[in-house]
Amino acid sequence: MASVTIYDVARRAGVSIKTVSRVMNSEPNVRPATREQVSAAAAALGYSPNLSARSLAGSKSYVITILLDASLTLDHWRSERGADYLTRIQLGATQSCRASGYHLLLELIDHDIPHIRQEVNDLLAALRPDGVILTPPSSDNEIVLDLLRKSRTPFVRLGPERALPGGLRLRLDDRGAAAQMTKALIDLGHSRIAFVMGDQRYGSSLARRDGYLAAMADNGLPVDPSWMQPGAYTFLSGFDAARNLLALRDRPTAIFASSDDMALGCLAAAAEAGFAIPGDISVAGFDDSTASRFSRPSLTTVRQPLVELAEMAAKALVNGDVPPDCDSDADLDQIPGFKLVFRQSTAAPNSR
Repeated sequence: MASVTIYDVARRAGVSIKTVSRVMNSEPNVRPATREQVSAAAAALGYSPNLSARSLAGSKSYVITILLDASLTLDHWRSERGADYLTRIQLGATQSCRASGYHLLLELIDHDIPHIRQEVNDLLAALRPDGVILTPPSSDNEIVLDLLRKSRTPFVRLGPERALPGGLRLRLDDRGAAAQMTKALIDLGHSRIAFVMGDQRYGSSLARRDGYLAAMADNGLPVDPSWMQPGAYTFLSGFDAARNLLALRDRPTAIFASSDDMALGCLAAAAEAGFAIPGDISVAGFDDSTASRFSRPSLTTVRQPLVELAEMAAKALVNGDVPPDCDSDADLDQIPGFKLVFRQSTAAPNSR
């Protein structure tokens, strides 16, 4: 038996397919009698709207796509530690999409391959999304942005480093948050504070580094170059960074890692080397991931409102608030704030 289509519902109700689409999507400007008529026809036929039928009713695809960095996302999945950043971004965007009858699709983009232009171009042609949410480093990838502008696909850039034409920018105050966490460690009595950077491709990594350096300078504290360790927003990079720091002759009394994954790696390296936390060394992270609450000791960190951020991005796209030719020099007005969360991994130096 052939499946029931939107055309069958329109024919039975005696209305256009666009009217059926408006009713199925709970859109305004439909008379109550017409809405009831279409709903009755759909129920009688056993019709359930699907993506293809809805797309046929108009130019919309009812798809919002999130572009994610392939290498980092796959590293988190393969490690079986989960991907808390992805989970919270997905939750926020899903809430906005579901409330409006949209579908949310996640796509991984490999930024290190030479044919990224072809990959993104094929993706846009196949999905025809009504909007795209860009996460770092796609947020600052000029090839990706150029393709979106040329295809006139509205997009929102989460956490971009630069002001570039097109789309809307939605950012957290990474620099301010890192400065406040560094100042909190200073207020505990720490003066030798090390910093583990994130992936250099991410604007957040540079902003958090700048916040750390600014807080140290504002408090008249020198930064030994050996205290600045490279990282990649992964557990292993945090582990390696902490191992290097703990081997220093004049080792730091606190480590501030610019992601929770790296901070958890620091905790593991310290434990393996026989250091007590926070008695011998304090550790702080950035993200407030689920793992940070259940680690031993639980992790002091910066809470990012990622759910709210993604929800705002998806809502702007669903509501048509992001025209394809929008000037990105103006950020969205309401940008959620951050909060320092103090747990067991930090204390005054030599507090044991």
